[in-house]
Amino acid sequence: MDLELWTDGACSGNPGPGGWAAILVARDDDGSIAKQVELSGGDPATTNNRMELQAVIEGLRALKGPSEVTIHIDSTYVMDAIVKRWIVGWQKRGWKTAGKTPVKNRELWEALLVALEPHTVTWKKVKGHAGSALNERADELAVAACQTARR
Repeated sequence: MDLELWTDGACSGNPGPGGWAAILVARDDDGSIAKQVELSGGDPATTNNRMELQAVIEGLRALKGPSEVTIHIDSTYVMDAIVKRWIVGWQKRGWKTAGKTPVKNRELWEALLVALEPHTVTWKKVKGHAGSALNERADELAVAACQTARR
């Protein structure tokens, strides 16, 4: 059975109220969806990047144990930090960027590293708002959570 995590974040204003969403999908060998779990949440005062990070963290935390999972994400910010190993450099420099400024959202990056630890992860970049059904669904959930956080 293949396991997928589809994530998205949304923000109304940046900063402003925001929402995140994570969809966990287990697929049978024939590619059909055996189980789908949708998670979402919001924050009344946040940024889009924070919500993108939170979506991945919460999706990984929802896994029952060490798993092989493919993360489908439209956030270049989150994916590149891991795949291109920017985060390794940040850590080596004491959580400073190459420009010697403090890394934004450090506590979320640290939480993401902890959430990733037990899992074997493959990252797949998806184009946002390009008709991918599960990416679109994650966006809908994140926007709805953003609207709820606004209240």
